[in-house]
Amino acid sequence: MAFEPPQRLVRALGETAPDGDDWLEKLPEAARRAVELRELTVERVQLPGGRSSLVVLVRRPDGTPAVLKLAPPRARPESERAALAHWGGLGAVQLLEPFAAEGVLLLERLHPDVSVRSLPEAKALLEAAGTLRRLWVEAPGGHVFETVAERTGRQAGAMRASAAADAEVASLVDAALAAREELLTAPPEDRLLHGTFRQSKVLAGERAPWLAVGPDPVVGECAFDLARLVRDRVEDLIASPSGAATTRRRVKRLAESLDVDQERLRGWTLFRAVESGVRALRVGRPKDAELLLEFAGWL
Repeated sequence: MAFEPPQRLVRALGETAPDGDDWLEKLPEAARRAVELRELTVERVQLPGGRSSLVVLVRRPDGTPAVLKLAPPRARPESERAALAHWGGLGAVQLLEPFAAEGVLLLERLHPDVSVRSLPEAKALLEAAGTLRRLWVEAPGGHVFETVAERTGRQAGAMRASAAADAEVASLVDAALAAREELLTAPPEDRLLHGTFRQSKVLAGERAPWLAVGPDPVVGECAFDLARLVRDRVEDLIASPSGAATTRRRVKRLAESLDVDQERLRGWTLFRAVESGVRALRVGRPKDAELLLEFAGWL
């Protein structure tokens, strides 16, 4: 079988590595080797797929359905492996291979086409928040995960550079960076976080109704993780005449339901929305940037 990367993956990797690399070129052969090594039977490549990895639906030698995932080093697949191993299937997809294979993960098969996002909005937020709560465990001792301070520090540098080149976003960037500085003055929490949690990252499963997939794990405070969920379905929020009020109610409701400080959640939501909006501008996605920066302005 030809393991051609989906166009969504090709476009996304082009954004994160504009000068290109040889990972995509080597991907078909790497996928073939991974399948042969594990004696897997390939069903199909998942489409449209993710933005950071090739996802292949397979069956193991005993007929058990599984997922083979291949990701480039810049997507930090070994960090994902370590987080999934630590969670041990509690709230997240189960890792099926205990040994490390560079850039390759063999995972429990969930229902790839059924995410929490398919539910009505209120129910989706409730189920997603419940899943997220199960992931917030103490980070393993001696972990090598990036911290919230480290990740947002990298992002802050790119945001400053963008603000210097675009006066229109400078005020929002200044507000986001000020919020980050204030948030980081508190003693850091030591929770293992999903890192990129949103409704589409929660899939239906067999052993549990909903399980999280695709973490980009980070260690820090829970409000940082919850902040990405606040802006889910941002296009619907922007289109609604009551979008700003709905956003403020969502911050309050999610903070209360997960015992997170409301102001800290608002601050991290602002930072993450501005960071995503500025990044969208930088890689040539002006529509996404407009939605995200308008949303950030409500906070």
